[in-house]
Amino acid sequence: MNKRTELMIKKYCLLKLKYDFMGFSFQNKKELSYHHLIIPRIYSNSLGIGKGIYEWNGSILNKNTSHAYLHLIELYDLDRYFAITSEILDEIIKGYLDPQNIIYINDILVSFEKEFANERNHKGKIIIKEEYTKRLFKRT
Repeated sequence: MNKRTELMIKKYCLLKLKYDFMGFSFQNKKELSYHHLIIPRIYSNSLGIGKGIYEWNGSILNKNTSHAYLHLIELYDLDRYFAITSEILDEIIKGYLDPQNIIYINDILVSFEKEFANERNHKGKIIIKEEYTKRLFKRT
């Protein structure tokens, strides 16, 4: 795991909280991965920022759930993808994971799930896996 990723895990107390920047749980830090938010990894080297792994450019997500899900949302609905990215960036600006941001993210995910509930990929499988719908924070 990259040193900056490790530092972000520590700064945001993720091992204590046991959830990531989108409110998805994890059991150990091996499940976590860095997600580029502003400058995608494929462009970062050509823009002179190496691999682009900086706190201002990314978040820590569960690679099996929230990370994969966010990339799926990016494929199907850019507006929602950018809305989630905006909430994550707000957490980075604040310097902590704010439950209110995570509730807003959940609301965006719920609206995506309602719209794309029956959407299937090219192999005929439902795109929204059951594990994508299991989050810690829900609107009460």
